[in-house]
Amino acid sequence: MTTHRTTVAIVGGGQAGLAASWFLVRDGVDHVVLEAGTAGHEWADTRWDNFTLVTPNWHCRLPGYEYAGPDPDGFMTRDEVVRWLAGYAPTFGPPLREHTRVTSLAQRAEGGFLVEAEGPDGAEAWEVEHVVVATGGYHVPVVPAWAPALDPGIDQLHSADYRSASRLRPGGVLVVGSGQSGAQIAEDLHLEGRQVHLAIGDAPRVARFHRGRDCMTWLAEMGLYDTPVTGYPGGLAAREKTNHYVTGRDGGRDIDLRQFAAEGMRLYGRLESGAGTDLAIAPTLRDALDSADDVYRSICRDIDAHLETQGLEVAPAEAYRPVWEPEADPTGLDLAEAGITTIIWAIGYRPDYRWVRAGVFDGTGRPTHTRGATAVAGLHFLGLPWLHTWGSGRFLGVAADAEHVTGIIAGRAGQATERAADLARRRSPGLLDASAAVA
Repeated sequence: MTTHRTTVAIVGGGQAGLAASWFLVRDGVDHVVLEAGTAGHEWADTRWDNFTLVTPNWHCRLPGYEYAGPDPDGFMTRDEVVRWLAGYAPTFGPPLREHTRVTSLAQRAEGGFLVEAEGPDGAEAWEVEHVVVATGGYHVPVVPAWAPALDPGIDQLHSADYRSASRLRPGGVLVVGSGQSGAQIAEDLHLEGRQVHLAIGDAPRVARFHRGRDCMTWLAEMGLYDTPVTGYPGGLAAREKTNHYVTGRDGGRDIDLRQFAAEGMRLYGRLESGAGTDLAIAPTLRDALDSADDVYRSICRDIDAHLETQGLEVAPAEAYRPVWEPEADPTGLDLAEAGITTIIWAIGYRPDYRWVRAGVFDGTGRPTHTRGATAVAGLHFLGLPWLHTWGSGRFLGVAADAEHVTGIIAGRAGQATERAADLARRRSPGLLDASAAVA
């Protein structure tokens, strides 16, 4: 095994790892970026063909590199995001080692860490003082424990493996989960003319546009993407909340599941169990739809309050009115009778950090940290949803987190903390109340 030495090892070459590398390159800190595949490959490997961003293009900001295209308020497609991200590394030349999969991270008795990996030339090791784990938090697709008991004649796949309606067998498709991926995949299938069945959970929704502007642009202006997680009602519990569903397709629009139902999509509540072709369903559909609509309206009201506070005169508000109501809450579904040939599980992921040999994880396998810094000196995490703010897991917020983490490494933590405190002092005192509806 070849052994190398450097100051910092960044594990993961996606946007978070590259952002951290940008700051280390700027500050002259020796480091290496170890990437199992190619830089940013997740965008090409785990998004479907018709994927679009749900955040406006102007949100796409990395250190020293911003979206500069002709449509800042539009929504890039998957392939456009891949091309945009591919242009980042050449702007600053990170010490990137692709096709190098880290297999073990352990503390060294004499201090620092030993990072072991499998690279193009075989096994290698890195002795380092600091490690930034930037592999994200979406590692192992989640499916119910009872999924193997379903009829083997029905295809099952996770949302990470969905590409297009044309690659699925003929027949109906059951999408399970109404978070961002589930709702958008259901939309994609619906637009392709497939008979879609959607089992929805407790995901909230948000208007695409309100008062003449994209809601996410209003929320950014209100400071919600910059508010620390500890400042939200419930504090760290915000990390467990599901993101609001909305779409960037065709220039962006609401995802209204009631409208889909009026057009023929079949909706159900939360799946409880299943065997063979029979599924048991909790009678939660009506409540789930109403709750999602309540959040939708609440966010619009918060934006209205912001506009009034700022004295802004913009387009008048349009109240949402439901276009469909379920006649009853379904409590069961026969897959064969419904003609369903494919199930797409869109119920999330669980983390897998078994290769990290350090006592920094909670009972669910998630790292415990304060803005990326763990209790083990020198070990940091980056690129996690809600690492510090709502923007942490997005292009919009990763730069601030990367600067903070690398600032600790480079001895600039005091400066980074002061900048954050100054931002908090300048923020309107009413924003935390407004954020309660969208946390």
